[in-house]
Amino acid sequence: MTSQPTDILESLLTSTHRLTRIAAQETGRTTSPAVWRTLSILTTDGDLRVGDLARASRVSQPTMTKLVRGLAEDELVKRIADTDDSRAWLIAITDRGTAALTEWRGQLADSLGGLFADLDDDEWAVLEHATRLLASRVGTRVDARSDAGAVFA
Repeated sequence: MTSQPTDILESLLTSTHRLTRIAAQETGRTTSPAVWRTLSILTTDGDLRVGDLARASRVSQPTMTKLVRGLAEDELVKRIADTDDSRAWLIAITDRGTAALTEWRGQLADSLGGLFADLDDDEWAVLEHATRLLASRVGTRVDARSDAGAVFA
């Protein structure tokens, strides 16, 4: 029996959410997922106003304002003038924020090594194909890492 597309997508979503939770728990870090989600959104979507960033992250604007304040104090994001509206500010990821996100993603990937250690070359090829297919559909990019892994923005 062939699975329906909606069943496949549901399974994909469930599995990827669980995979991310397992990886995050394995790292032992306690940084809020909202931090990584915010930095990821800024990486993929570019500089955003706080309200737009809140909508993209699915949190309230006051929650995002507080989060951005903490990220700015840690120098992971910065406020820049909005050239379209001199009264408004855009939130941009800093080089330090990009480095922190890259490090976090590397830790997530490394933490899953044991879970996937038994895959053969054909199975890795399937996963690589799937990641490229997914990236092309959701507007992320696949960058080569020095260790031949993939980093997704």
